[in-house]
Parts: sequence; C-alpha cells; structure tokens
Amino acid sequence: MSAINDPIADFLVRIRNAAHAKKDEVSIPASKLKTRMAEILKNEGFIDDFTLVPDRRQGLLVIHLRYLEDGRPVIRGIRRESRPGRRMYVASSKLPRVRNGLGTAILSTSLGLMTDRQARQQKVGGEYVCSIW
Repeated sequence: MSAINDPIADFLVRIRNAAHAKKDEVSIPASKLKTRMAEILKNEGFIDDFTLVPDRRQGLLVIHLRYLEDGRPVIRGIRRESRPGRRMYVASSKLPRVRNGLGTAILSTSLGLMTDRQARQQKVGGEYVCSIW
C-alpha cells in the first residue's frame, strides 16, 4: 500500500466518487482535519451525518451521503483548490464566492477551518482548501 500525498484530496475524491456511484455511505481514514471538514459539510447540508468508528489505527470516518428526492446527489461538484504543490491563500477582502453564493468554500484560517461565509463575518483570510456546490 502506498502513502497518500494529499489526504484532503483523497477525502474529497472518495466523497465525490461515492456520491456519483449512489452509495449510502463512504468510509475514510479519520483525522482531526477530516472530521472538522465533515462537520462543515453536515452543517452546510451536503451530507446527512458522519460517525467516527475507532479501530486499532487512526479510526474511520463513516460519512452518510445525502440525496435529493429524485435520487441525485446533493453534492454536484467538489474541487480541491489549494494543493501541496500550489498553495492558494486568500485575503479577507478577496474571499471566493462559489457558484455566486450557491456553493461553499472551505478555508483553513488561524481560527480553524471555516466556510467562506464565516470567514467574511469574522474578517479573516487563509488557505483556500476546497469548494463544494
């Protein structure tokens, strides 16, 4: 088994692939950062719920995906913005609007992970982690 160079990209890709495959849930190796991202996705309404399942290593994060009444996934798109090879930082005055406010940007700030709306309210910038719509 090879090492994962970008665990956040792996987290996002697993969620996207599971949603497109119409899976009810997806299991992802857990970390504090991934757990906080799952909290944000739940609060923004992109996923139904998540549970942290302990195992002998780091634990598993089981994410329960959300679908519309017609069976389409709530998550239409998900994209990693700042990568290990190309970090992307934004100032508080230049925070991104994903799909004209219909989507959500997740930022890593000095106050922790937060959405673009929360960062605008608190007037903080940071690393532009990903966008979800």
